[in-house]
Amino acid sequence: MRVLIVEDDQSLARALAHILERQHYDADVVHDGQTGLDYARTGTYDAIIFDIMLPRLDGVRAVEALRAEGVATPVLMLTARDQVPDKIEGLDGGADAYMTKPFSVPELLARLRALLRRKAEEPARTVTAGDLVLRADTHSLACGTEDIQLSHKEFLFADVLLSHAGCVVEKATLIQQVWGADSSADSTNVEAYASMLRRKLRFLGSRMQIQAQRGVGYQLVEGASAQEGEA
Repeated sequence: MRVLIVEDDQSLARALAHILERQHYDADVVHDGQTGLDYARTGTYDAIIFDIMLPRLDGVRAVEALRAEGVATPVLMLTARDQVPDKIEGLDGGADAYMTKPFSVPELLARLRALLRRKAEEPARTVTAGDLVLRADTHSLACGTEDIQLSHKEFLFADVLLSHAGCVVEKATLIQQVWGADSSADSTNVEAYASMLRRKLRFLGSRMQIQAQRGVGYQLVEGASAQEGEA
C-alpha cells in the first residue's frame, strides 16, 4: 500500500513515514501543498495524509482541487487546527477523515486502515487511450495481452500523456506533473522519458505513438509517425 504524506514539519513527516514503513506501507513525503497536489493527481496512492497549514497551497484547497478533478483517493487531514469550523471546512472540502495534533499513533493507524478498506471496495483506477491501458494499482502499461511495468516517473509521464491523448502537452506541464514545480528537471529529462516510453510502446506493439511538437511538447496519437529526434 502506498501512502503520500504532505507535511511541512520535516521531523514530523519523517516520523510519520517511519511509523508507516514499520507497518509495511510505502510512504512518500512532500513538504508543500502544491507539490502534494501534483503527486496526488497521479492517482498512484492508496491514501493521503494532508496537513492544512502548508506552504504554497493549503491542504483544504489542495483536496478541493483533487475532488474537482475527479481524484477519489482517500484523504486523512492531520492538523493542529482543532476548532469545529476547521473540521467542517476540511470534511466539506473533500477529506474523508480529520485528526488533530498531537495524535495517537494507534488511532492514526486505525483510521488509515478504515480508509484503505473503503478504497479496496472500489475499482482500481485505469486510464485508456487507443489500445493502451494504464493501471494505477500495478504501475503497468498494457496493450492487448502484453504488459510492462513502469518506474514511478515513467508511470507519471505516461499518465499525463494518456490522460490528454490527442492533445499537445507542454514540456513545462510534464516537468511539473512528473518531477514537481520546484525540481531542477528540464527539457532534457522530458526528452529522455519520452524516448524511454516510446521504446516501451514499440515493445508492446501499440498503435499509439508519442509525437514531438518542436519546442512545445508531446502528443500521444494513434497511427502517427513518431519523431524521435525532435525536442
